[in-house]
Amino acid sequence: MAFQEHIHPAPTGKHSRRRWRIAWLLGIGVLINYFDRVNLSIAQAALHRDFGVGTILFGYLLGAYNWTYASIQLPVGIILDRFGVKLTSRVSIFLWSVASFAASVSRSIPWFFASRLLLGIGEGPSFPASSKAVSRWFPRAERTTATSFFDSAAKLGSAIGVPVLGVVLLAIGWRWSFALTGALSLLYLAYFWVVYREPEDDPHLTEEERAYIHSSTPAAEQPPLSLVALVRQPKVLGVSIGFGSYNYVFYLLLTWLPSYLSTALHIDLLHSFLYTGVPWLFATVCELSIGGWLIGHLIRRGHDSSRVRQTVLLCGMACGLGIFGAAGAHTAPVALAWISLSIGGLSAAAPVGWSVPSLISPRGSVGSVGGILNFSNQISAIVAPVLTGYVVAFTHSFRWAFFAAAIYLAIGILAYLLLLGRIEPMFDEDAAVGA
Repeated sequence: MAFQEHIHPAPTGKHSRRRWRIAWLLGIGVLINYFDRVNLSIAQAALHRDFGVGTILFGYLLGAYNWTYASIQLPVGIILDRFGVKLTSRVSIFLWSVASFAASVSRSIPWFFASRLLLGIGEGPSFPASSKAVSRWFPRAERTTATSFFDSAAKLGSAIGVPVLGVVLLAIGWRWSFALTGALSLLYLAYFWVVYREPEDDPHLTEEERAYIHSSTPAAEQPPLSLVALVRQPKVLGVSIGFGSYNYVFYLLLTWLPSYLSTALHIDLLHSFLYTGVPWLFATVCELSIGGWLIGHLIRRGHDSSRVRQTVLLCGMACGLGIFGAAGAHTAPVALAWISLSIGGLSAAAPVGWSVPSLISPRGSVGSVGGILNFSNQISAIVAPVLTGYVVAFTHSFRWAFFAAAIYLAIGILAYLLLLGRIEPMFDEDAAVGA
């Protein structure tokens, strides 16, 4: 029998919205994460001038962050389930702050590689931790909406970060752009230290809101399942493959879009930074309005929660195939239109993908499933910039790089259809507790 998601009345009053402050806190953290990540994508010309970095080497530099990021995803899931969001995130934010400052003082390519590897370790827990925090702070019906707060910040970080950091780079140099993100990260660490608590430890959380948060949480705490048991579940495999295909396109655009606009479409560097913000702003709006508000609105109106999420997930992925159209574009307006359609659709679907671990997993395994999901994501994030660097170097075109992304997306859509299926718990509560 299909799982039925029960909707409980939300608490009212200004003192009963503590959970949304946590959603904003997570969103600010991811926003700063993506300032760190796009910093390198705008620095190709500067690094070529200072260190002689070519296209292929730049592709490896773009992917270096993801090597360590991917390698720690599975252990990070276990660490989160063992030590919780608060402690894990505090250490994580400190490490990524150090990495940004280290990049700003790099004197050689090996040093720069090392700073990017450290950044991957520091930011590795960010998305699994945010996903787990949402599972602790929000009832099931609100988790996709809450997830859109931090996942849309990834797009907003690119929309704001590329033009702003690009202007900083052109005005005072690439080292200062990295130092700026390091300073922002330290400020965020102080803010997170003060604000974040688990629901049971937060003195400002009202009893009414506490009861609402736990209204869809099983009374018994389910013990964590092993990684082997989780990986063998079709739903886990389905969301991992599907979300991996999304992340391939995301990282292709995150890392190469400024270079694509400047080299393939012959736009000057300043305007390529400014134009890059257009599809990312569109993506932010799509994610908040469709992946966030619309899904929550339809579920509150009584529509089948799994069907609503499945529909947005699959339609958004289908729009992502617009990357195929960008392969044949010869002007900036046409290219930006296709890219905006692609990343806008994928962004609308992204909150569903990130909320899946908290919707299908036993409570004690949410961090582990999030780690498995993000491990798949980061394999794509490693391959996308490196493979694109080789393809562009040998073909002198982005056409085949976009074709490859569209093929992977088609595979991801099939994985969502055939393996993930309905977005509901993998086990009923009694089975999960006895597992």
